[in-house]
Amino acid sequence: MSVNLVKGQKVDLTKGNAGLRNVMVGLGWDEAQASAGGGFLGLFKTKPQAIDCDASVILCGSNGRVVSSNPIVYYGALKHPSGAIVHQGDNLTGAGDGDDEQIMVDLARIPSNIDKMVFVVNIYDANVRHQHFGMIRNAFIRLVDMSTGREICHYNLSDNYNNMTGLIVGEIYRYNGEWKFNAIGQPVAQASRVTALLDMYR
Repeated sequence: MSVNLVKGQKVDLTKGNAGLRNVMVGLGWDEAQASAGGGFLGLFKTKPQAIDCDASVILCGSNGRVVSSNPIVYYGALKHPSGAIVHQGDNLTGAGDGDDEQIMVDLARIPSNIDKMVFVVNIYDANVRHQHFGMIRNAFIRLVDMSTGREICHYNLSDNYNNMTGLIVGEIYRYNGEWKFNAIGQPVAQASRVTALLDMYR
């Protein structure tokens, strides 16, 4: 049975479930409905640009800082050299139900120098397009055991993220030899490029 998490809640992944290995991390979001107004008396309307949200994974060591080589898996580098973390590709619009982007994680193959995988989402070119996460609804992250198809946990991000262009959504981390998940939901004001999020962990 899936656990519905709240902000700041942690859940054990491998403790008591030693067979857990391949985990799918799904992230999803929808664009909020545009208002009916716009233009002179609402007669002239322009179609807004699609909001391009990008999910990425920042890889940190035991000190909480990014590892020295290959510190991120994202749309520009979809697969970690170890093969343990594989991004399934960029969704440019967030259209449709369910997961918008998926990242596969093989917990057994995570290199020993990686103790934390931070899952983040940013709006590409947010400043240029005048977009922010207040224009997004139904954002979530969920973890699925790929061997059984069972959803392990689900976290809905329901805070007010007006004027925020990045989100630190959650993290999978090592603790006493076991893997855990932490629901974070921390907004970041300026993250039109994922490097802004990466720099937070340098």
